[in-house]
Parts: sequence; C-alpha cells; structure tokens
Amino acid sequence: MPDSMSPAPVSLRERPGRFLRSINRWAAWRAGYAPKATGFTSRPEPRSIGSDTRGRQLMAGNLLFAGVLVQVPRDLPWAIEPPTDAFEDELHGFEWLDHLAAVADGSSRPMAQDWLADWLKRYGTGKGPGWVPDLVGRRQIRWISHALYLMSGQDGHETQAFYACLGRQTAFLARRWRSTSHGLPRFEALTGLIYSACALQGMEHHLSAALKALAQECAREIDASGGILTRNPEELLNVFTLLTWTAAVLDEAGKRPDPAVNTAIMRIAPTLRSLRHADGGLARFQGGGRGATGRLDQALAQSGVRPATVTGLAMGYARISSGRCTVVVDAAPPMMGPQSFNSHASTLAFEMTSGRRPLIVNCGSGASFGADWRRAGRATPSHSTLAIEGYSSSRLGPKAAYHGVVKQALIEGPEKVEVQESDSGASRAIAFSHDGYRATHGLIHLRSLSLENDGRLLRGEDGLAALTPEDRDVLDKVMARLPLDGIPFSLRFHLHPDVEAELDMGGAAVSLTLRGGEIWVFRHGKEANLTLEKSVYLESGRLKPRATKQIVLSGRLTDYGSAVSWSLAKPGDAPRGHRDYDRDPLRL
Repeated sequence: MPDSMSPAPVSLRERPGRFLRSINRWAAWRAGYAPKATGFTSRPEPRSIGSDTRGRQLMAGNLLFAGVLVQVPRDLPWAIEPPTDAFEDELHGFEWLDHLAAVADGSSRPMAQDWLADWLKRYGTGKGPGWVPDLVGRRQIRWISHALYLMSGQDGHETQAFYACLGRQTAFLARRWRSTSHGLPRFEALTGLIYSACALQGMEHHLSAALKALAQECAREIDASGGILTRNPEELLNVFTLLTWTAAVLDEAGKRPDPAVNTAIMRIAPTLRSLRHADGGLARFQGGGRGATGRLDQALAQSGVRPATVTGLAMGYARISSGRCTVVVDAAPPMMGPQSFNSHASTLAFEMTSGRRPLIVNCGSGASFGADWRRAGRATPSHSTLAIEGYSSSRLGPKAAYHGVVKQALIEGPEKVEVQESDSGASRAIAFSHDGYRATHGLIHLRSLSLENDGRLLRGEDGLAALTPEDRDVLDKVMARLPLDGIPFSLRFHLHPDVEAELDMGGAAVSLTLRGGEIWVFRHGKEANLTLEKSVYLESGRLKPRATKQIVLSGRLTDYGSAVSWSLAKPGDAPRGHRDYDRDPLRL
C-alpha cells in the first residue's frame, strides 16, 4: 500500500486525453504488423548510472517512485493499482532497470526478467498505460541498453517476444513521435527511435527521418546560449544527456548526427557547467532539482566538450565563484504564459555552496508532494530572496484543469531584469534589479552581491525603491490604504537541512555549521529584525519534505526606499584549507 505519510503527487508530464489515448493504442496495435526486429547490430551497453542500494530495495518489494512508497507483496509490480500518474510513469518507463542492473552480484537478473516477461504478457501488444511516445522512448532506451542483462538465459519463446515488442515500439515511435510536446518529451521519443534504428536489425530505415527530426528539435528548443525556454537546469541536463547518448550510439554505429545536434551539445555543456555548484550538483531553480548523482559529470565527460568560461548570464542565471564557494542567482524573468505550469517566482533568488556542502538553497519543487506543496514551492517566499508580504514577484493565474490535474500558469511577473557586473580586484560584484513589484506597489527590488576572491566572504544588500514619479504615485496610493507603519517585507535565506543554525551574539548573528564541520556566520546591518524560523527542503524522490530552517530579515518600508545589508563569512581564525572528511548520507 502507498505510505500513509506521503501525499499523492501530481505528474509533471501532460497526460493524454481519451482521444489521444485511443489513437496511441490504435497505433501500438498497428505497429505489430510492421517489420520485426531480428537481432542487435552491435553489443549494446548501458550508459546510465544505477544504485545498488535502490536495486536491493526493489528486490525486497519496496517500490519508491515519484515520492510514493508501495510495498509489493509478491514479485510482480504490474498487478498493483498505481497510486499516482507520476508513479505509473516511472513504473512503465523502466528506468528502474538501471538500479536492478547495478546490483553488484547479479542476483537481481531473475527478478528483472520476470518483471519484463509479465509486462510483455500484459501490455506487449499495445495495451495499457505505457503506450505514450515519450514513455515508449524512455523504455526502449533501457531495454536496448540492458539487453544482454535481460536476455541472458532466456529461452527461445521469451527472446522472440522481446524482439517482437522492440520492433513494435520502434514502429510506434516512428508513427507517433510528432504527437509529443516540444522539449524533453519529444527528445525522449526521438532518442528512443534513434537507439532502435542504430541497435536493432531491420530497423535501420527509420534513422534518416529520426535524425532530421532531432536536428529540427534542437534548432527549435536550444537557443544560441545553450538554454531552454523553461529555464529549468535539471530539464536541460536531461535533454543534454539524451543528446550525448544519441551522439555515442551513432558513433558506435558508424553514423554521424546532423550538425545541429553537435551544435546543441557544444552550446549546452558550458551552460550546465555554469549552473553547477562546487559540490557537483545543479542549482535548484524553476522546478528543477540537483540532478541524479553522477549524471552531470558523466554527461559532460561523454560530450567531449572542453571546459569553457561563460561570459555573462547562462540561461538567465548569474554565477559568482571564488575559492571553494559558488553562488548562482536567478537573473532573468521566469517563463510565463499558458505553458508556465512549472515556473517559479524566483527572480533574484540565489543559492550558495561551500566546497562539498550546500549552505543557502531554495525550497525546491513541491510537485511530488501534492498540489498544495507544489503551489507553495513556486511562491517567492520559498526562495532565498526578498518578498513583499502577501505577494510574489510573479503572480499565479487562475486555476485550470488539464486532463484532471489542476494547474496554474505564472502571470504578471517581472518585465525587466537588469544585471551589472564589476570587478574590484579583491572581489567580484554583481548588481541586480527587477520590476516584479512595480505594477502592484510601484517598487523595484534592488540586490547587490559581492564575493571576495578567497571565497570566504559574501556581502549583500537588498532594497526596495520607487524610482520614478509614476512609481511614487502608485506607492502613495498603496501606502494610503495601509497602517502608518508601512509595507512589510521579508528577506529570506533558506538553509540546507544538513546545516546546523544557532542564534549568536545576543541574536545579532547566526552561526551556521556545515556537515563537514565548516562554520559560517551570518550578520546583518541592523536595518531589519533577524529571526531564525522553520522551513522545508522539497526534494523529489523522498516520502515527505525535509525539515530545515531559514534566516529571516523582516522590515517595513515607510518611505520611497529602504535597504537591508547582510553578510555571510567564515570566522577569521577558520583554516584556509578546510578538510572535509565527513561522509555524505546516501542519496537515492
């Protein structure tokens, strides 16, 4: 049964309506009459990284998918009723094969083969929920990558059924990839089709059209700076990973990708490097997480793109790094409009990492914990930035139901975000501003960050200001409706759950101890009231949000401008070369 502590998550992918489901099932049935795959053209190899621990959990009957734990009373998972759409997607996408195949002693193979055989009996002729192009592409990649693991010891009938479904899925992808949404779903479908055309005998005739379509998708979705429209770093990593896998499988088959694919890889690699913290994880913005452990480094290594420095913003994010410290700032408007259901009101929020340890974070996407957490995670107070009480820098539009899931787009956000960099020699500074509160309050949010060259001191200043006569007129009208004590605002610094925080110096500072023993001290200029409050860390794949804390500087605007200064610094006597030997908890 699903763990009772876990709220039902929503699926992030668009669920096809009844009409599309009927078309997909008809196409899957027809695909059974297409030419069959007769074998493999080369020895396939897995390219993704699995977890031995996750594999052994699956063997024990513990299925943890999309933040929901289901305990299977017997070996086959297909008899259970999936508790959520996202759970069902992960189950039928077969990414869990990576974890079973990672079990070091090979004891997981019989289970993987049984699960596959039962899937083929139930759904192999085009029935069931797994016949959606992006899921089929995802599943096809895993089946081909782990074919030797799956086929070892199979009898002739089982092998024939496996090849038959590989051929059916190839024909289905060739017919239905156009029905997927642009972006990651289409990249998944086309990558699965290219894998099939390169690896399966009798499927080679699909390659030319698939390569042309992938090149068109790259040109459409990857901009000149190596970014994507959603500005989701983890989604960009997933697209990049698929492209590097495609380039590798083509190279092994003696084929060359369209130049647009190589161009996309060349553009994305430096952008991802700019969005990577010192600990190797991605900055968590716009609904994205840190990325699967090891995936970013593996994808960058497979790409063959040499490290390069990005000048200016990377996909709308600014990066400051010195010593062992990295700071990444959301310095562009979020995606808005009808498709912005996963966008966050995070303009000018930042994350900070010291060495192997995250320090300042954003709460993250709450999508896997239900609709309420999803909404809360998108709001400005869930990010490490300034927010006017009761308002986000971008507002959520009215609720709308899409295939049974209630979603809200972002509307009325910042139209103009300005960034100005400077270098004093001893430090690097960036000044930012956004006008997300201009329409509602006549105010501009101003933020400046300065990181010393040794990476031991981050200075910041945040302010609100009405800059023009028109802005002041708007602010005067707002102030006239409020009490005399002004407009309340808060500046928040969400801490990673592994950070221990304590008020210090009589409440004038906060002492922050990282898991590895490193200490930072937060101070402020006394323009606001400092408190240490509860917060949450929303991490996909867990059963519930993790409890953590946040530093909050609260103030009130009573004039046409107000500013709050603060700093994060290592103590003066802290060693220059901190040795962090503390082992990380296992990330699944």
